[in-house]
Amino acid sequence: MPPMKKEEATMSEPKTKYDRQLRIWGELGQAALEEASICLLHCGPTGSEALKNLVLGGVGSFTVVDGSKVELGDLGNNFMVDERSVGQSKAKSVCAFLQELNDSVKATFIEENPDTLITTNASFFSQFTLVIATQLVEDSMVKLDRICREANVMLVFARSYGLSGFLRVSEHTVIDSKPDHFLDDLRLNNPWPELKSFVETIDLNVSDPVAHKHIPYVVILVKMADEWAQDLVKSKMISMDEDNYKEAIEAAFKVFAPRGISSEIQQICNDTCAELSSNSSDFWVMVAALKEFISNEGDGEAPLEGSIPDMTSSTEHYINLQKIYQAKAEADFLVMEKRVKNILKKIGRDPSSISKPAIKSFCKNVRKLKVCRYRMVEDEFSNPSVTEIQKCLADEDYSGAMGFYVLLRAVDRFAANYNKFPGQFDGGMDEDISRLKTTALSLLTDLVCNGSVLPDDLINEMCRFGASELHVVAAFIGGITSQEVIKLVTKQFVPMLGTYIFNGIDHKSQLLTL
Repeated sequence: MPPMKKEEATMSEPKTKYDRQLRIWGELGQAALEEASICLLHCGPTGSEALKNLVLGGVGSFTVVDGSKVELGDLGNNFMVDERSVGQSKAKSVCAFLQELNDSVKATFIEENPDTLITTNASFFSQFTLVIATQLVEDSMVKLDRICREANVMLVFARSYGLSGFLRVSEHTVIDSKPDHFLDDLRLNNPWPELKSFVETIDLNVSDPVAHKHIPYVVILVKMADEWAQDLVKSKMISMDEDNYKEAIEAAFKVFAPRGISSEIQQICNDTCAELSSNSSDFWVMVAALKEFISNEGDGEAPLEGSIPDMTSSTEHYINLQKIYQAKAEADFLVMEKRVKNILKKIGRDPSSISKPAIKSFCKNVRKLKVCRYRMVEDEFSNPSVTEIQKCLADEDYSGAMGFYVLLRAVDRFAANYNKFPGQFDGGMDEDISRLKTTALSLLTDLVCNGSVLPDDLINEMCRFGASELHVVAAFIGGITSQEVIKLVTKQFVPMLGTYIFNGIDHKSQLLTL
C-alpha cells in the first residue's frame, strides 16, 4: 500500500486524533470546539485542570489571565508549573505547559490581575466564545456576569475552597439536548403527500407470506391510522411469527402522538429573544426562521428530522421509505436555509454567516431544542430566593450544600472586611472562627433566614481550609467545569440547571436552585 500524501495525512489527523470524542458529539460538535476561543481567569489548579481537559479535547485557542508569580506552594497543587517556574509569571508558565499537551491549540497569556481587568477593561471579554472564571470573589462575579451577558459571551464560574467547591453557568441555548427517551419523527398521524403515495402502493392483503411479513410497520400504521384499534392490527396478521406486525402493535402509540410542535418548542418560538436585532445569536435567528416555517410551509409542523429506525422490512421497501423521509427532510432544510438567509439580510448580517451544517443540525434536532435560563448573579445575591434557601437549610439532605453556599459567600465578605481569608495565615484561628461565624450570621440575616444557624463544625472547617486549593478537589471541580464548557460550546446535552455545590467532607454533589 503506498504511503499517504502529506495533504491526506494532515486532513485525516484531526479525525484520528479526536476519534473517541467524535463518537460522542460528532463532527459538528468537534468543529465548534475547534473554533472556540476560551478565556481563563486565574490559572491556579482549578483553572489549570479545567483548561487542560479542553486543550486535550482540541479547543481552538485559549488566553490565560493571571497577574501572580509562581510560588513554592504552587508546586504542591498545580501540575502546570515546576521548580523552574518559581518566581516567573504563573500565566506564562501554565500557558507553556498547556501548549505542550496539544500543539494544534493556539495559546496566549496576559499578566494582569483578573479583578483589575474586569473593572477597567470590560470590552476585553467580547472577543471570546466563553470565559471560565475561577476563584473570583463575589464583587467580581457580579461585574463579570453583567459584562458577559451584555456581550453575549458564555460564562462559567468555578471555585474550589479546601474540601468544598462550586460551579455556576450563565444563560445558554441547546440545539441537541440528547434526551434519554425520544419518539422518532415519523409523522404517522400526519403523513405528507409523498409518504401517503408510497403507502398506497403497498397492499396489506398481499398473498405472498414472505412479502406480507416484510411490510414496514410505518406503512401498516399509516394505512390503519384512520380505522385504528389494536385488534384490527392483529386481525391483519396471517401468522403469529410476523415480526413486522408485532412491531406495529408495539409502535402503535406513536400514531397518537399529538400533531404539531410541543409546548416547550412553542414557548421558545414565542420567546422575546426571537424578536431579533443585529446582535442576536445564531440560535435565535434560526428560531425566528423556525417560527416562520411552522406558520407557512410546515403547516403547523417543524422541519422533519429525516431518519427512520430499524424495522422488519424488505430491503426495497426500507430503502424507498428512507429516501422519502430523507427527501422531505432535505426539502424542509432548503426552505429553512432560505428563511435564515433572508432574516440575516434583514437584520444587517452576512446571509452566509450561519453555515449550512449548522442549519441542518438545527433542523435535525429541532424537537430537542432547549433554553436554559439562569438568574443574574447580582439578582441572586440581592434578591435571594428565601423560600428555597430556608427549605434547603431545614432539609437534612441539603443543609450541608446550603451551608457551604452561605460560607463561600461569607468568606468573601470576610476577605473584604479583613483583607485576608479566614485561616489563611498562621495564628489567630480562634479569632477568625469567631469573625466568620459573625459574618455568616449577618449574611443569613440578609438572606431573610433570621434564626438559622450553621453548624460550628462547618465554620471551623471553613477556617481550617484557609482558602487553599487542594489538588484533588481542584481536579474534580476542573473536570466538571470542562464538561460543562463542552456542553455550552457544542450546544449538545443540557448543562447544570442551578448552582452546583461539592461537599468533600460528606462526599456529596448537589444542585441548588437559587
